[in-house]
Amino acid sequence: MAATEKRLVEIARRGLMLVISSPSGAGKSTIARNVLEADRDMSLSVSVTTRERRPSEIEGVHYHFVSRKEFERLKNSDSLLEWAEVHGNFYGTPREPVEVAMSEGRDMLFDIDWQGAQQLQDKMPADVVSIFILPPTMTELQSRLNRRAEDKAEVIATRLKNAREEIAHWREYDYGVINDDLDRAFASVRCIVEAERLRRDRRHGMFDFVSTLLA
Repeated sequence: MAATEKRLVEIARRGLMLVISSPSGAGKSTIARNVLEADRDMSLSVSVTTRERRPSEIEGVHYHFVSRKEFERLKNSDSLLEWAEVHGNFYGTPREPVEVAMSEGRDMLFDIDWQGAQQLQDKMPADVVSIFILPPTMTELQSRLNRRAEDKAEVIATRLKNAREEIAHWREYDYGVINDDLDRAFASVRCIVEAERLRRDRRHGMFDFVSTLLA
């Protein structure tokens, strides 16, 4: 007897914009990287920044590193979907790759701070799913920054000083996830993504599917 073949129903949908933010050291970049490795339907929105490249970072993979003059050109030509100044450096999201991905039903992940998240939520509220990653304690946050050993002492001090202001914005996000255990925090983010993909208002193909179902 031949095996029964199962046909998966493909429902067209609009891509979502997954925004993950946290103070430095709370784990947003690690969780974002894990999401990208585990989810073939998610692509990273690579930001441009005027910050100096860290030894572990790769141009075009982690960021596009540009001069302040080039950043100003992008901003003034409306080529950035959002931008922000963080710790004395500028960060921004190129507009074109995001618009293309959304129209093709592909999801984009944004590893950005609260200022950038606020701009995206203001411009495209129906498309944004925002998650704020919180550290379990401020002491643990400081320990993680020290263990990273990629920033000078004065830079770490600045990041810790700004962390409280950043954390105060967690209420502006759709979800809050405490990163006291990386595996558990990652699992929570995955659950959020899967649930948001099933929202009726994102799956425009459901209307045709149901019409066919009832015909």
